[in-house]
Amino acid sequence: MSLRHILFGLMSTTLLLCSGCSDNNSATMVSPGSIAEPERRFEWKMVTAWPKNFPGLGTSANDLAARIETMSGGRISIKVYGAGELVAPFEVFDTVSRGTAEMGHSISYYWKGKSEAAQLLATIPFGLTAPEKNAWLYFGGGLELWRELYAPFGLIPFPAGNTGVQMAGWFNREINSVADLKGLKIRMPGLGGEVLARAGATTITLPGGELFTALQSGTIDATEWIGPANDLAFGLHNAARYYYYPGWQEPGPTPELIINQAAWESLPPDLQAIVETATKATSLEMLANFTARNPQALKTLVEEHGVELRALPDDVLEELRRFTAEVMQELTERDPMAARIYQSISEFREQSANWQAISAKAYLQTRDQ
Repeated sequence: MSLRHILFGLMSTTLLLCSGCSDNNSATMVSPGSIAEPERRFEWKMVTAWPKNFPGLGTSANDLAARIETMSGGRISIKVYGAGELVAPFEVFDTVSRGTAEMGHSISYYWKGKSEAAQLLATIPFGLTAPEKNAWLYFGGGLELWRELYAPFGLIPFPAGNTGVQMAGWFNREINSVADLKGLKIRMPGLGGEVLARAGATTITLPGGELFTALQSGTIDATEWIGPANDLAFGLHNAARYYYYPGWQEPGPTPELIINQAAWESLPPDLQAIVETATKATSLEMLANFTARNPQALKTLVEEHGVELRALPDDVLEELRRFTAEVMQELTERDPMAARIYQSISEFREQSANWQAISAKAYLQTRDQ
């Protein structure tokens, strides 16, 4: 074979191989939104039900957005809007459902008007504590029920924290018996508000940013918010005299991150995993934050501001427990989804109670004697 024929053959083989490489590259190209598209960027908005940069809740939303951006290497950037900056606090659900904002940070008992069952995902009076709530959500079927409930609204919910057991609230009158609750004007959302209404109180729902003014002006006689750390920051001790415990109405409330379903599905799997992991990390941090700051703030409220710390009388708590049973029975009878959620929570609580009695409860009683 001549040299010319040999060179021609080598050139032909090289061209064929290159053509095959091109074909192979074409075969491995990925569609937009897949995991192998590192250059795609997502610029999202998060609307919240909390005042801008408010300690504990507002800052948690900020931290979550920053954590997602850092973990994604900037592939997701999120602009956070405090309550009233883009939409009113009670418009978060609809705003994210419509896709006007991709994310929302709030708590589900605000959406009673959308679904009564939503309240149960936030908290239930005399219900699960923070550790129990997290266990139920992640290992007791709770998150699956939550997502089933929100699916018709085009929303994907994620647990986004927990405050731990809250306080019963701030009062401008003493509560010595159930009779003292009659005619009381109190800000209390969710199922706790319905229970107090059974006791004769007048309950209203107000966003956090309006509590101090309403309490100071006499528009309301009492309010619950969260606990010492946040209550001190709001200055509620300057508007009410008596600070009652325990927080029977919110023993383990879970704020939520809601994401528009279409926006969620536009993310590649690695970014979805980042959002989910970042939310879990922020949830852990929120509970640790409140657990660390509440004792310090309570000491400040009592020792420096002269707040009168009071325990709700046992007979008042017993009546509130009775009214809670009535409210839950009526709710579950008229709402099948609420019935499913409540049954799941109740079964989990009963199972957990047996263990808590000989673990955390028994230990704390022994430790703190």
